[in-house]
Amino acid sequence: MTEYEVCAILPVYNDREALETAIPRSIEVLSGITDSFLLAVAEDGSTDGSAEFVHEWEEKDSRVRLFHADERLGRGTALARVIRAVDAEIVCYYDVDLATDMAHLPALVQAIRDGSDVATGSRLMPESDIVRTQGREVASRGYNFLVRTVLKSRLYDHQCGFKAFRRTRILPLLDTIEAPHWFWDTELLVRAQKTGYQITEFPVRWRTSDKTTVRFSDVYGMGTAIFHLRRHLND
Repeated sequence: MTEYEVCAILPVYNDREALETAIPRSIEVLSGITDSFLLAVAEDGSTDGSAEFVHEWEEKDSRVRLFHADERLGRGTALARVIRAVDAEIVCYYDVDLATDMAHLPALVQAIRDGSDVATGSRLMPESDIVRTQGREVASRGYNFLVRTVLKSRLYDHQCGFKAFRRTRILPLLDTIEAPHWFWDTELLVRAQKTGYQITEFPVRWRTSDKTTVRFSDVYGMGTAIFHLRRHLND
């Protein structure tokens, strides 16, 4: 029997200010979903006091746990580290800025309860409600079009930071993923489809953050990673 029904993971890199809202809001929403949950913070080599802030929460609330890295591992590697370590039936993660409306979290978890192996929010389905700059919208749609075309994915949105998994099903995939950082989400979804996993994608309400840490070099790297993954999958 698993220790927790749900483990929610917050990937964090120098997000001390965002944590002030994200931790109490997460506890509030998770408490309405299940009595058996853990809020895990995948803190990835922050230098702004993020780890110390989470540690203070950890000392006063046993439902909060810090996973600290002395050096930056990469967002994907930090997430995978927590998924491997926790004993939970369902694992999910979402961005610490809460860009995706937390009102969707019950539906994300329920999709796994109902039998899906993977559930993911989408900013690009016709029913999605998003606000962001035109430049980011064009870049996102272009990137996801490439993923669908080159990697034959059936999904609309691969990079929305709002995903859940049945842990026993996702664990075997983790060792196959090469990307350590932003492309990790895409590679996981593509490999899950190739493996025949049941994936639920649903539209979400999403608002952009002014403090995004995605840089041009990240976008360029993800673009080249698409073609690298295609070559690897075809080997």
